[in-house]
This record gives sequence, C-alpha cells and structure tokens, in this order.
Amino acid sequence: MKIRYLNGSRLYFAILAGGNAVIEDQSYLNKINVFPVPDADTGTNLASTMRAIADGAEPHHSIKATLKSVANAALSGARGNSGLIFAQFIHGMSKEISHESRLTTHAFAESVKRAVHYAHKAIVHPVEGTMITVIREWAEAVYQRRSQTSDFVELMTESLHTARNSLKETTQKLQVLARAGVVDAGAKGFVDFLEGILNYIKKGKLARPQKAEVLWAQEEITVPAKDKSLEYRYCSEALLTGSDLDPDAIRSVVRRFGESAVVAGSEEKVRIHVHTNRPAELFFELKDHGLMSQIKVDDMRRQYEAAHERKSRIAIVTDSACDLPPEVLDERQIHVIPLTLSFGDQQFLDKLTIRPDQFYGLLETSPVHPKTAVPPVMTAQNLLSFLASHYDSIIVITLSDKLSGVYNMCLKAAAHIQGKTVSVIDSRAISAVTGLLVAKASDMAEAGATHDEIVRAIETAVPRTQLLVDVATMKYFVRSGRVSPVKGLIGRLLKVKPIITLDETGKAAEGGKSFSRKANMAKILAQVRKKAAEGELEGYAVVHARNPERAALYEKRLTELLGREPAFIMDVAPVIGVHAGVGTVGVALLYK
Repeated sequence: MKIRYLNGSRLYFAILAGGNAVIEDQSYLNKINVFPVPDADTGTNLASTMRAIADGAEPHHSIKATLKSVANAALSGARGNSGLIFAQFIHGMSKEISHESRLTTHAFAESVKRAVHYAHKAIVHPVEGTMITVIREWAEAVYQRRSQTSDFVELMTESLHTARNSLKETTQKLQVLARAGVVDAGAKGFVDFLEGILNYIKKGKLARPQKAEVLWAQEEITVPAKDKSLEYRYCSEALLTGSDLDPDAIRSVVRRFGESAVVAGSEEKVRIHVHTNRPAELFFELKDHGLMSQIKVDDMRRQYEAAHERKSRIAIVTDSACDLPPEVLDERQIHVIPLTLSFGDQQFLDKLTIRPDQFYGLLETSPVHPKTAVPPVMTAQNLLSFLASHYDSIIVITLSDKLSGVYNMCLKAAAHIQGKTVSVIDSRAISAVTGLLVAKASDMAEAGATHDEIVRAIETAVPRTQLLVDVATMKYFVRSGRVSPVKGLIGRLLKVKPIITLDETGKAAEGGKSFSRKANMAKILAQVRKKAAEGELEGYAVVHARNPERAALYEKRLTELLGREPAFIMDVAPVIGVHAGVGTVGVALLYK
C-alpha cells in the first residue's frame, strides 16, 4: 500500500513508532556506546528522549504545529548529546516545514535537508562518523529522491539503505569504534528510529502504535574499554527558558567548561549538554542567561564502571541524603540519586552543583530559606533503566518515607523496569544511618551474596539502627517548617538544646533535651552506653554541619566508650543542613 501524504496525526504516530524502536534497542545501544566516552548510556539517553516525546507531544491538524509540539517535548526531555542532536534536528524540521495540513515527499525532503544545519550548528565540535554524519547522509539521500517518488514507503525504504551504509562506515571513520569493533551508538539509534518509522508505515494502517518496552540484550557483548581514563567526570545538562535567550552566548559559556558540548534550542528554550569536571561553576555562570530547570549531572565514572568494571552483579543505589564519604562511594561503586534544593528560583542538585561552603554561605545570607524537593520520577527511572542494562538486579535504599517522598518516587520508577528485579527498601533513617546500611549492602554484594539475601539482611538491620542528633539551635528547624514557630520561640527563650532522634517508623522525634550542649553530649553518650550494653555494635559514624571540632570530640569520647573508631566522620549533605543548620552533630549506630 502506498502512502502519498502524511497529515499531523500520521506524522505524530510515525514518530512514536520510530521512538518505540529506539526504546526496544536501548540495552544494545548502551552496550556498544564507546564514543565520545565509554559511559554506556546512549541507549538510556535516546530512550528517555523518545519517552519525553510520547508523553509531551500532541498531534495537530497542521504539520508544522505537530512538529513544533514534538520538538518542544524533545528539547524538554532530551538527554545526552545524542538526544540533544536528535531534538535539534526535529526543531530544525519544525522551523523549515510549511503550514500545510498534508506533507508530501517533496516537502518532507526539503525540510529534512535544511534541518541538518540546525543539528550541526548545535554541536560545538562536530565529529565525522557519528550520529550527525548518518543524519546528514540520510537527509541527502531523501533530498536526491524527492522528485522520483510520491510514495513515503518507497522514499523511506530507499533512503534507509543509505542510512544503514552510513552507519556501517562509522567504524571506518572513527578509530575508537574500529578498535572496539562496533558502530556509533547514537548513529545506530537514529537508524533504529528510521526503521521503526518504515515498519510502521509499511503496515498501511496508521493508528497509534503500542508503547514499547526495553528488550534486554541477553547475549554478553564485549566492548573494549577506552584506553585512557575519563578526562571529564560529569555529564552535565540543563534546560534554560526565557523570552529572549541568546543561544550563541550560552554556547560560548558551555564550550569553556569541557568537551562534547551541545547547545540546542531557540530564543525561548535552550538545552545544554557538556562533559565537565566543574558542574557547580558551570551552572552558577549559566544562571544569568535564563531560568534554569531540569538540571542533570550524571557521574560518567560510575557509568563506566557499571559497563566495564563492575565489582558485583547487583547494583546498589541510594539518594543524596545518605551520608557516606565520596571515597567510600567510589570504592564501593554506589550509585546516588541527587535530591534538589533551591534558594528561591535558584535550583541546585545536592552534593553536585553546590559546594558545602557555597551552601552554608547562602544559608546564612539568603533572605529566602532553602527548600528541598524530590527529583522527578524520570530521574530515578532513567538511572534504574541504565543500571538494568548492565546489572542482573538492583537494590535501592532510601531515606525514611516519613521525612521525604523519595521512597515512593523510587517505587514508581522501579515499576517501569521490566524484566529485571528491583527492590526498594525504606531505611526509616537518614544521613549516616542510611550510609551504614548502604555500606553493608554493598559489602554483601561484593562478597557474592544473592539479591534476596541482601534485601533480608538490610530489612532486618533497619530496626537495629539509632540516630542521635545534637542540635546547636532550633532556628533552622523553625525556618524549614520542621518545628512550629511557637515551639521554636519557647525553645529559644528557655535556651533548650534538643536531641533529635527517629522513632521506629522513621519519623523525627525528641530524644531528650538539655540547657547546654555539654549536657547534651553526656546524655547522648549515656544512651549509646546503654544501647551498646544490650547488643554488640556493628558500626557507627559521626556527622556534622560545619562543626569538625565538636565532631572530633564526639569521636574521642565514643572511641573510648566503644573501643573502636567510627567508620567515618563527615559533613552532612546540604539537603540535611537545610533543616539541621550550622553546628549540629549527629551520631549514627548500627547494632548486630
């Protein structure tokens, strides 16, 4: 059956069908991803971009309006350089297409030919043998055949041959691909997209396609790792919006911070992508160019390890309210979902785009008290989807669901992962207590314990934890809304120094109070002494909010009391400092 035109709905459904093909190939695309860095997430990024189109775009009577809707959805949800290049290509098509209700093969060819310029310009340093090469050569093939056929099936069939040949030639154009024996992953994703469209329009009945699921690659694909260490660690992205953005000015900022820079969008919406070691500085400078949202910072070192140097077949995941030293997270290959915090319109990713000194400086000087928030479900879903491509199963350990919505968010994200076991555990704790549980889980995974054995061990350990927080002042709890202003006022008038703990459900509770911090320490040490007498201690840690001197004093007294040093001492996460405030010290304990 010949297809002589596409209207708004036909084009929309064809794009969804192409996106489905990419989603189904996500696992394979991840496994062959070696350029520009072997972080094995191209499939996840392209699949996320396609899901954003399916969730956010709508068909219209006008072809131009349909493409504009698809382009807006793609730009809003694009991930990775391949996702941004694809989104910018669709944006170019939407700008170059006319206001017609029916799209002919000739008009289609004209638009894809001109759209290549938009995608090419978005890439700060274009490289041949990648996605942009295949897009350009495919578009040229479509353009050359524009007058030879009026049938979309014939046009797409013939031009697809060119795209497939171009894909094969990527191995010859890039040495890193030749050494690995694979084609470019982003280019393969674009060919998947074209194949999905062709298979769809060949059917003749152009109705809404069914949603796709990831088809996990069962065969073990061995791709040699890149022969040099990662020069840049963080894949950083953000969406800037405004009424009069300057993409060229934004591009000049982004290009100074690293490599693989892509800046896609228009005067109203710009999405940026760059590999950098300085995400905090990058976003601080970009905040003056537009309203920033959808900030994403992926740890490419952790992604590389997941693909090439796994210490376990089970992925251990937590959120950034879990306090563990960075070197411990690195050594144990623990994956972290960052929570967000904001000072008014300024949004930050916990531990990634704001340094502790910046945070506490703003905490003291900002007229607006910061707010913390749970990241979108898609943030966790993308991470879990990526990990499912490389691990046999996943265990997520979150902070208490009585303190945050992270646990429920992770449950929703896990429900979208088909074909792999994902367990989400509520630690009923926060900070270093969650850290001790996460460290225990990672130790068991590396030692060869099964998924079920780890889950049982952690769920059994949760009730055997204890958190005792020596609070310096009530003002931060009042400002954050955790304590009512009236209670805070009474506490200040009486000069009460509270001890905060968590009850058996994971809800904050009073663990005692004194009129001095010296008395607080004595009470905390007495509680630890009593608890330690009831059961053998497995481990403990000390955390603080910009108060290393008092934390060191706790370390000294606890070491004398327990006969062992703490597992670690560290500054608490900014999302915890929002509520605890400067000067607070916490003691976390895990009993056998």
